[in-house]
This record gives sequence, C-alpha cells and structure tokens, in this order.
Amino acid sequence: MNIIVADFERDYAAIRGVRFAVFVDEQQIPRELEMDDRDSVCVHWLALDESGGAIGTVRLDLDAGGKVGRLAVLARERRRGVGRALMECLHEHARGHRLARVWCHAQSSAVPFYTRLGYQITSAPFEEAGIEHVRMERPL
Repeated sequence: MNIIVADFERDYAAIRGVRFAVFVDEQQIPRELEMDDRDSVCVHWLALDESGGAIGTVRLDLDAGGKVGRLAVLARERRRGVGRALMECLHEHARGHRLARVWCHAQSSAVPFYTRLGYQITSAPFEEAGIEHVRMERPL
C-alpha cells in the first residue's frame, strides 16, 4: 500500500470512485450529497494498492479548523490498516500546519476506530445524511 497526497482535479475520478463505492453504493447516502464545495479547498490523500488502484481516501479541511472528512476505505480492504495509514498522514500534515487539534463528524459505527486513534467524543449524537454521528476531537 502507498499513501499519496492527491491533487483533487487530477485524482478526482479515483477519489470519487472510492467515496461513491462506500458512501453512495454501500451506505445509500444520496449521490448529490457526496461531493461538495469543500472538496476543492481540502487536502486529499489516496491509499493505493500494489497495482496503483485507489482503495481509500480522506480529506482535511484546514480552513474549517482541521476538520477530517470523507474517510472511506473499500470494503474488501478494511481491517488491513488502510484507514489508520491515511489518518497518520493526515495528522502529520495537520501538525505541520501547526494545528493544535483535528476534529470530525464520525458515524457512530466508526467511533471505536477513531477512539483507537486518540479521538474523544465531544457532542451528543446527531443525524447527518440520514446516519447517526458524533463530533470527535483529537489533540495533536
């Protein structure tokens, strides 16, 4: 596996492919909600398999105070460290931008994953795109 900083325009198809497979096809999030106006200003990462195919992605919105978003790993690649590797790159980048913390709206089912990475819940549950979420933060 290789993690790269993606160029959103150049790597749009790969980013969209992973996110649509996970969020639209698997989780039934409406396709019109998946790609948004923040994508063009975020830093994106792609996880690539040995053949160069995209298997995971995540983005960081520095302008939103270090908001982590759209972490997606293809179902067949989960539990192999792809999400952790993506998040470690994101955390390193955020520290390089002198952020004191990062935060996300985590799906409730993903809370254990984020907790293992040092995130703590900072809100009551709320609904986003029809799925229960909580806000989580991690100091850097």
